[in-house]
Amino acid sequence: MTHSFNKLVAGLLVSGAMVASAQAAEFVRYEQNGVISWGELQGTTIHQLTDAPYLGGTHTGQTVAESAVMLKAPVDPELVVMTALNFRSHLTGEPAAYPGLFIVPANSIIGPGETMVIPADSNNFHYEAEAIVVIGKHAENVALEDARDYIFGVTAGNDGSARDWQGADLQWTRAKGSKTFNAVGPKIVTGLNPNELKIEGRLNGEVRQGENTSDMLYNFDYMVSYISHYFVLEPGDIIWSGTMGRTREMVGGDTYEVEVEGVGILRTPIEKAK
Repeated sequence: MTHSFNKLVAGLLVSGAMVASAQAAEFVRYEQNGVISWGELQGTTIHQLTDAPYLGGTHTGQTVAESAVMLKAPVDPELVVMTALNFRSHLTGEPAAYPGLFIVPANSIIGPGETMVIPADSNNFHYEAEAIVVIGKHAENVALEDARDYIFGVTAGNDGSARDWQGADLQWTRAKGSKTFNAVGPKIVTGLNPNELKIEGRLNGEVRQGENTSDMLYNFDYMVSYISHYFVLEPGDIIWSGTMGRTREMVGGDTYEVEVEGVGILRTPIEKAK
């Protein structure tokens, strides 16, 4: 590797202050009459696209009111990369010398308003408010100074986490990646600086989490570059920020909201399986 990933070099901080060059736009994925489509959201009107925006989808000429459709997760990734222990407020000790990575199945993702189900045999299930970047083009061995060019846009996520399983299992796959555990949405927004966005998490309307992506130990530019030296990232793949602060248990009947600045509010109802 051409970079020393064991240090938070000055270049990381400089890259965090860069202004995103992409033009601001909002994109959604939605279901209408049993058909799932991509669209560009302009106000309250969705302009249908031929494909995902990060794959070059263009307008079909068809429109629909946002209120007339069901929004789905605005991502369809092959690779879902999560970051562990990336906010100092979430640590109990000193930061690691390099980012903690883990991967979860893409089919663990649900969309805005869809129900996150706590398995019957999990008894300590937590929320984790996070920001997410969506990759816009093939990324392999990306230089830190070029990393921003590979980020298509930003969305919000709630990484539901079975803490009892997380502590007991050999790896975190089940605790972090079981079906319905990862809510994403409500839209992808381009033109934002992913390294300067407020994140807030609210349990039943009460603020439980709140920091800024500028507080990440390893920012999104760094993460794209670092990850691309070990894995090949393709358009539509997603990288999660990691969460902040002390998290607590959710139970059936709760609703958790994640709000990322410029993206909007991701609401997720919680249900306990019987």
